Amino acid sequence: MKPAVTIVDEPLAETVLVVPGMHCAGCIARIERGLEALSAVARARVNLSARQVRVAHHPALAVPDLVSALEAIGFASQPRAGEPGPQASAVKPLLAPLAVAGFAAMNVMLMSVSIWSGADGATRALFHWVSALIGVPAIAYAGRPFFTSAWAVLRRWQSNMDVPISIGIVLATALSLYETATGGRTAWFDGTLMLLLFLLAGRTLDAMMRDRARAGVDGLLRQAAPGAMVLTGAGALEWTAARDLSPGMLMRVAVGERLAADGRIVTGETSLDQSLLTGESAPVAAAAGDSVHAGTLNLDAPVDVRVTAAGQDTSLAEIARLMDAVGQSRSAYVRIADRASRLYAPAVHTLALASFLGWMLTGAGFHQSAVIAIAVLIITCPCAIGLAVPVAQVVACGALMRAGVMVKDGSALERLARIDRALIDKTGSLTLGRPTPEPAALAALTAEEAAVALALASHSSHPLSRALTHALAAVQAMPAAVEDVAEIPGFGLRGCWRGIAVALRRPQHAATSAVALDIAGRPARLIAFTDRLRPDCADALGELAGMGVPCSILSGDNARAVAEVARATGLTGQASASPRDKADAIARLQNGGYTVLMVGDGLNDGPALAAADASIAPGSASDVGRQAADIVFLGDSLIALPRAIRAARRTMRVVRQNFALAIGYNVLAVPLAILGYVTPLIAAVAMATSSILVIANSLRLGRAAR
Repeated sequence: MKPAVTIVDEPLAETVLVVPGMHCAGCIARIERGLEALSAVARARVNLSARQVRVAHHPALAVPDLVSALEAIGFASQPRAGEPGPQASAVKPLLAPLAVAGFAAMNVMLMSVSIWSGADGATRALFHWVSALIGVPAIAYAGRPFFTSAWAVLRRWQSNMDVPISIGIVLATALSLYETATGGRTAWFDGTLMLLLFLLAGRTLDAMMRDRARAGVDGLLRQAAPGAMVLTGAGALEWTAARDLSPGMLMRVAVGERLAADGRIVTGETSLDQSLLTGESAPVAAAAGDSVHAGTLNLDAPVDVRVTAAGQDTSLAEIARLMDAVGQSRSAYVRIADRASRLYAPAVHTLALASFLGWMLTGAGFHQSAVIAIAVLIITCPCAIGLAVPVAQVVACGALMRAGVMVKDGSALERLARIDRALIDKTGSLTLGRPTPEPAALAALTAEEAAVALALASHSSHPLSRALTHALAAVQAMPAAVEDVAEIPGFGLRGCWRGIAVALRRPQHAATSAVALDIAGRPARLIAFTDRLRPDCADALGELAGMGVPCSILSGDNARAVAEVARATGLTGQASASPRDKADAIARLQNGGYTVLMVGDGLNDGPALAAADASIAPGSASDVGRQAADIVFLGDSLIALPRAIRAARRTMRVVRQNFALAIGYNVLAVPLAILGYVTPLIAAVAMATSSILVIANSLRLGRAAR
């Protein structure tokens, strides 16, 4: 019964409920329909991978009312405690039932072969009893995922897709026991176990993909520092967990530590690796008065930071919330499952009951009529339809993996196949994200200058120093005998060479991706760094355009740097985009009817990677970038982008063929079962055959990445 609450023009409240019992797209439809039927609910969006539902509702609607509404449609739930956190695996609960069904099916099939070969009398009865001893416990255990789901809705006088499956399994097992006990010629333990095996295999494959889809937010949360050293009023240092930090506290952040909260530097100068937040590989100098953010890495020197935001108020937590909120109802198969869940169960029940009654009216008797009804229930099992998508996805993902493209969320192939617009981050995506000295700048150095620069740079772990060291070593430069080398935070390196002061420092009036070499008595040498475009960049962008996927740049970098790459690639671009700006840009394109691909590599790209219809990150991306993306390409070449889209389009063609095979099977097999030409065993074999055809067709995708 709907709570007596009417929605008025007040800010909506938002509640996230954890619903562990969700396992299929049909569950999504029932939950969203059930909650949106409440007058006080504006919208309900299910995240199947996280097994959560996010409900926007009138503040007067209490959370217990939402829990009761879900309970009424067969789903236990509870409010999520706190912010997004790691979720339990959806695969693990299915592994044991799958293993039991597979082991029991193999053993019972061995005995069935003997019966089919002509075993009779006491031998046949013995094999039937042994099959029952193996099969009945195995069926009871392996069928629990379907039985519990079916019982949860049946006790509320409702139905779902697991109800006819459970009825068919139970009736086939009961009739097999009856045949065994009365000395009948036929039992169907083998067919029932095969049915369970294929159903569990399809559900396990789907759960594997959903676990991978959830990894984005979990990976982001692991980037947060667990705590910080806090200066007390007495001047002592005390370790404080991140959850206990509060504004006003003074953190001391050592070299190599990540910040546990947002804040402002009080004392000290250092360089920060902000690649998780900005996507930029070049370190950023920071000194007293500068704002810093949780998740950034301190590179050069200790600093004291006054906390301004902690816990769920930090920039890192905000990005986690964005990623968690946008990952809702992303697959078109939700709509298909919505219709199927409404029609499948009543249609199968009606067919089976009509078959039973029809044969009873013709005088066939209870036993024969029941066998035919059971055959109808089994033969209409949607096993082949259930395998049509996950098997094709797994085969295509394997082919792409061998080609250096890792697909983390198989359903992304569906979305990737429809892509007609791509947004690409600059640093680390269009470019390699590895600054290298410009060849002209190195060529301008004398041998002595190169030797001094190498000696100084080799004393630092700064990314620009490391890049300069590798570049000079590659041209066989030898380090000079520089003494008293010291690294000064915010400045660079100083030393003494032949009694002369030398320095490798940050330029005062140049881009951050440059260093200046000072040798007393000589003009300063500016060594600029560039971030080269990825190999095959022009070819990849040309292929994407030819496939009907125009690209543009969406970057958090400054306008000058973006303009340089835009000129080199011929693309248009948006610069200085924040994480929310990127997510908003994607939303505008989606509202305009585009299906959007986002290619990015940093934490600042996380919300955009999650909001896009499909997302790709390079293997060199930050941990969070790789976790948030649907697909990761492991090499340097950008040709992985058109390769992935081509494979996705081939995969969806095969998926459509699989659906045609599965539907064609039902069109042919169901009438035969109704007419009494199919026993439960033949029904199970036919169902398995349709599944094998779907699997065989999917195996053609083994070369999908070519």
